[in-house]
Parts: sequence; C-alpha cells; structure tokens
Amino acid sequence: MPDNPYVGMWVTADNHIRQELLPSGRYDEARGRRSSAYTGRYEVTGADIYYWDDTGFTADGHFEGDILHHGGYVFYREGSPAHRLSGLQR
Repeated sequence: MPDNPYVGMWVTADNHIRQELLPSGRYDEARGRRSSAYTGRYEVTGADIYYWDDTGFTADGHFEGDILHHGGYVFYREGSPAHRLSGLQR
C-alpha cells in the first residue's frame, strides 16, 4: 500500500475497540477481550477509508486528523494529542 499516513492503532476513548490498520492493507479489530473480532482489508482514498471484512460485510469511515469516524464510533490514533484529550483513555 503506498504511503498511508493512517497506518497504526486506532482506539475508542475507552479502549474497548482497538483497530490496527496494517501497512499491508489489512486490518485487525479487537473488541474488549476478544482479539481479532473483525479482520479484513481496507483502502484509503484521501481522508476516506473503505473496509471489506473477511465475513463479507463492507463499511466506510472518514479521518479528521488523528480522529476516525467509523461505524457510529469515534476512534483516536493511539497516543495522539486527540486521544489524550478524549480524557477517557486508560
């Protein structure tokens, strides 16, 4: 995948959902104690992300700097100022 500025770990403020965007164009999402709850591939076009889960469903999202809006959730780049300001990280 060409230079993708969004590669890395994205987490909800409470860290319950952890989505890792891998440089290979794959993602791995953990939910609570369930690792690899969702896996699949993704593509980034500009500030938009498109997901194709291994089970067949599709989804999308939109980046705003270190914040990702996806599936009704707000994710933060782990350790970013936006994540620290969310005030709920553990």
